Amino acid sequence: MRRTEHFAAFRDLPLLFATAFLGIVFPLQVFGQDSAMFRGDIQHTGIYKAAGVPKLIGIKWKFHTGGRVISSPAVVNGVIYVGSTDGNLYALDANSGAEKWKFKTQSWVNSSPAVGSGTVYFLSYDSNFYALDAATGQLKWKFLTAGEKRYAGKHLHHLEPSAETMPDPWDFYLSSPAISTNTVFFGSGDGNVYALDTGSGTLRWNFHTGDVVHASPAISNGTLFIGSWDSYL
Repeated sequence: MRRTEHFAAFRDLPLLFATAFLGIVFPLQVFGQDSAMFRGDIQHTGIYKAAGVPKLIGIKWKFHTGGRVISSPAVVNGVIYVGSTDGNLYALDANSGAEKWKFKTQSWVNSSPAVGSGTVYFLSYDSNFYALDAATGQLKWKFLTAGEKRYAGKHLHHLEPSAETMPDPWDFYLSSPAISTNTVFFGSGDGNVYALDTGSGTLRWNFHTGDVVHASPAISNGTLFIGSWDSYL
């Protein structure tokens, strides 16, 4: 389910991804619409108000990172925010692809960022959840979880030896945050769903599930929906 959601996000946005490149397609008519978080909004509808791309006429620009681009980008006020397995979160000019700033973490940034009130939020495999100034890339605060990890099980994808517990090689996404009413929500490999104050990073609450939580929370009518590898929604 997690992989399907991310692939759907690739279809929804007018962007193409290669192993280490972020590239934007140049349409027949230039248009723009902010997409501040994963799949467009806190409900994760995947619906965008932009008119769409009537005709593709080639690559306008491409930007090379030092690793794979797995996270989906957030696009706000003409700036693209996207993570890479080189450990950086990048801010790029949407028109030119020029780097505005980058922020280095200690591991892969496979979480799709969310942007709200001038702040960029994302999770790194170094087990920290970060809040950066969207204009400058300066760190506002960070929150240390109990530790990131992949889901592990026996005989995954029919891999041998069948009795060995091993991490799932396809569980390489991290939870992409959702922002609502001064609170940012995300899941963690430590099995928790976290709710943090957007301004300070102070823990509001956490909910412990039975296993890894790499899904992205969707929020509707005051209810948060999120899946866990413990098999429950």
